[in-house]
Amino acid sequence: MHKDTIAQMRQNLKSGAYSSVELCETFLQRIESSNPALNAFISVMGESAMDQARAADKRLASGDNAALLGVPIAHKDIFCTEGVRTSCGSRMLENFAPPYNATVVSKLDAAGVVCLGKTNMDEFAMGSSNENSYFGPVANPWNTAHVPGGSSGGSAAAVAARLVPGCTGTDTGGSIRQPAAFCGITGIKPTYGRVSRYGMIAFASSLDQAGPMATSAEDCALMLDAMAGFDERDSTSIDEPVDDYSVGLDKPLDGLKIGLPKQYFTQDLAAPIAASLQAAIAEYEKLGVTFVDIELKNQHLAVPAYYVVAPAECSSNLSRFDGVRYGYRCEDPVDLEDLYKRSRGEGFGREVKRRILIGTYALSAGYYDAYYIKAQKIRNLISQDFTDAFKEVDMILGPTTPTPAFSLGEKTSDPVAMYLNDIYTIPANLAGLPGISLPCGTIDGLPVGLQLVGNYFSEQRLLNAAHRFQQATDWHRQVPADFA
Repeated sequence: MHKDTIAQMRQNLKSGAYSSVELCETFLQRIESSNPALNAFISVMGESAMDQARAADKRLASGDNAALLGVPIAHKDIFCTEGVRTSCGSRMLENFAPPYNATVVSKLDAAGVVCLGKTNMDEFAMGSSNENSYFGPVANPWNTAHVPGGSSGGSAAAVAARLVPGCTGTDTGGSIRQPAAFCGITGIKPTYGRVSRYGMIAFASSLDQAGPMATSAEDCALMLDAMAGFDERDSTSIDEPVDDYSVGLDKPLDGLKIGLPKQYFTQDLAAPIAASLQAAIAEYEKLGVTFVDIELKNQHLAVPAYYVVAPAECSSNLSRFDGVRYGYRCEDPVDLEDLYKRSRGEGFGREVKRRILIGTYALSAGYYDAYYIKAQKIRNLISQDFTDAFKEVDMILGPTTPTPAFSLGEKTSDPVAMYLNDIYTIPANLAGLPGISLPCGTIDGLPVGLQLVGNYFSEQRLLNAAHRFQQATDWHRQVPADFA
């Protein structure tokens, strides 16, 4: 039962092969037995989940046909959930229970899901390894001595270990796709503005985007069907028609043109990952895809540009956490200045402080033009690279990460080495483009991710291309031995 996909669960719940209560009990038992080794969940909502499951079974019995009725999922702990702790992986919000739901949560609730809990994450979504959480690091289910990736590492680990069939995640510089690659699952970052950011605690407002994480492209399509759409409460939401993502997944790929950027296939890419990608390319060629060599000339500037823009926006967004209105407050402050300093000093972790300082510096008088404005100009150049490329090709293929999952603690003392882990994912965020990561191999027992990046609002085509690859391969069906 726990190895069924979301698509299979929908069919089995409707046919009565098993109930939502049975499904929910199975996953809650798996969470109880396996989470101590993974630390993938911050909060488990067992009692409310069982209530939701019982209600779902009654609705199923009455003929209710809600899209995901009775299917268990979990939310990354960055999405506000009414009356349930939403910590963002931080001491600052350790006891924060929002009075409302994020739009993503409300939309999935309307589709009938059962929420099992909130998953662990890098504090305020800042990190590439899920080692920055106030609640402790998350372990990779394929090898618990390795990281699961970040910042949506809890979601990725939970799906990979089959503690839940699908999770929500957020992607600011690769935080859905990179952990999906490290954990051998599928994750899609939609076009910026495609999924509402209302109630999703902000890191970098011009980059953050919510998306689904699941074992397969088909399951991601089913979740995205429920999540996507315009939201008037989100000023960055785009009022464009929403495709039916689960329709057309089986469409043939004959005539599809995929670009291979020269800048992605260099000596910096680990040879075993390059070999896995070449095998995937050969598989796509069997499916009728034509490959074209392209250039993305400014991609090497993506990481430095991102680490000016994102910290600048984080510096602004996190200024609201001052110990006055909500969130952590230090004990016995002597005056207002002491309240600010100690509340922020004690409430934020090291990586969050580092990025606030970098961002504040980049926005300061005398440096704004030299750093922030220049980074935004580079961002435009990177976007133009993609615009030019999509005149020749339908989508772009490359690695999701330069290496497989690294060991816990391996890069914590070298922030730059950690930041470079997102070298292939960041460009899509800077340009606001959709991207999907899917498993395409293993190296020494650790998964390898393949990334497809498409033009604006081409999620349906990306999911189609990913699904056809997954029909021809079984990498997405593999389960870590210790969690089978």
